[in-house]
Amino acid sequence: LLPKATPYLRRYVGSKEFINSIERWCLWLDGANPSVLKDISFIRDRIEAVRTFRLASKRPATRDLASTPYLFAFRSHSETDYLIVPSVSSERRPYIPMGFMPKSVVASNLCLILPGATAYHFGILTSAIHMAWVRQVCGRLKSDFRYSAKLVYNNFPWPMDAKPAQRAKVEACAQKVLDVRQTFLDKGATLADLYDPLTMPVPLLKAHQALDRAVDRCYCSKPFESERERVEFLFQLYERLTAPLAPTPPTRKRRVRARTAPQRTTRQP
Repeated sequence: LLPKATPYLRRYVGSKEFINSIERWCLWLDGANPSVLKDISFIRDRIEAVRTFRLASKRPATRDLASTPYLFAFRSHSETDYLIVPSVSSERRPYIPMGFMPKSVVASNLCLILPGATAYHFGILTSAIHMAWVRQVCGRLKSDFRYSAKLVYNNFPWPMDAKPAQRAKVEACAQKVLDVRQTFLDKGATLADLYDPLTMPVPLLKAHQALDRAVDRCYCSKPFESERERVEFLFQLYERLTAPLAPTPPTRKRRVRARTAPQRTTRQP
């Protein structure tokens, strides 16, 4: 590639690329100077190929996108670091692999992104209690989890009364999970390797178990004995959170019977 094209190249990740450490790149031309793009033949040819492809589509919405062939059809990217949540993940894994991405990496529509997320958010979402929720409400692609914002994330009951010390504990345990993971990623392992139930390293498993305990304390002072207890607790909490928003049934109006006026009697003379 020409050096002029380098500023417009960005890493591109979907669920598969993120979990399996597959390197993939894209041209990110949002906000690019048109005069510069016209001078780079490699980019100009790609734009023209996209325009031709979109015009040939039978779908009207795709043909409309031919007017902006230099832009992605789906754009959720914002210029800030974010937490990435794969939309598709194997149900065999004890946790859905999630992680932080720099703003320079573009996520595909096969991921959810949480811009500005913290270690606390990562800790809650990669915990046993969140996975209990996922296994109950998540959609499926064959047998794999099909994580969605509307069904899973938006309805998930977050801790209501977590104290600052409890949040700090979750953050510390979450960072421990990230640190342990990184030691193995630096040695060539992938997240698919690390979260395979047959090959999950003991240090990572213990870090997750400590995180699970810290997250559970944000919900309840007593440890949960089973996943069923977690699920029951979450649905009870969900009912509490949504009850004020539920429409109130219309009150029945009492029917008032009209009184009949007493008949006046007249005496006969």
